[in-house]
Amino acid sequence: AKWAKEQGIRVIYYISPQVWAWHTSRVRAIRRDVDKMLVILPFEQNFYREHGLDAEFVGQPLLDAIGERPAAKPLLERPKHITLLPGSRRQEVQRILPAMLEATRSFDDYDFTVAAATSLPESFYQSFTHGFPKVKVLSGRTYDLLDRSRAALVKSGTSTLETALLGVPQVVCYAGNPVSYMIARRLVNVRYISLVNLIVDAPLVRELIQHDLTPANLVQALSEILDPDHARKMEVEYARLRERLGGGGASEKAAAAILRVMEGK
Repeated sequence: AKWAKEQGIRVIYYISPQVWAWHTSRVRAIRRDVDKMLVILPFEQNFYREHGLDAEFVGQPLLDAIGERPAAKPLLERPKHITLLPGSRRQEVQRILPAMLEATRSFDDYDFTVAAATSLPESFYQSFTHGFPKVKVLSGRTYDLLDRSRAALVKSGTSTLETALLGVPQVVCYAGNPVSYMIARRLVNVRYISLVNLIVDAPLVRELIQHDLTPANLVQALSEILDPDHARKMEVEYARLRERLGGGGASEKAAAAILRVMEGK
């Protein structure tokens, strides 16, 4: 971007780095090198505008990916199944999945499936599930699993937004290296770790972070979101979340915005 700007080429940045969470100092470089930001999270537009950049929210691409799927059954008509999404990095899984698995022991009438990331072998996840006969492991079928689940335990990240857009009540989980976590607490600039809560700017979904990520806390939080009244409430709240994300067609809107910049409009 810096080189292009120096050559007099107009620079448009599509899909922002998460400078709003960590490296606000990078905004200066972006302001210097970028003519326009096309962002996919609604709060990013205000963030960049407050820092003197031309920014436009073009919508969330996940809406298109998920919108193409057939409608799933209503939550309370689904089988008693819960999906576990412990992450796609080995260290994440090692820190998060054991607590999730221990929590499953308190739900005898439910079946569980670990949604394994394709970046790791199923055998890696299966090395944790020995001794948990009601827990299966399945790779590359996350959306299918969520479509037939009444709830999910989800490692923080894009998966939290995917889970919300699929209409599944969730508990957001995170546990990292203790030293790295202490450093992050000093540097982070946001109140929440899940995209769901960041977008609505409220604690819509429960977040269990670091020392709070215990089997006992997971059991309590999961019991709450399995309550039928909670399921009905989340249908309403997730609908409001969708409204904040606008309609589909993010890529088309981004292309149109790029053309306007090129045409000098």
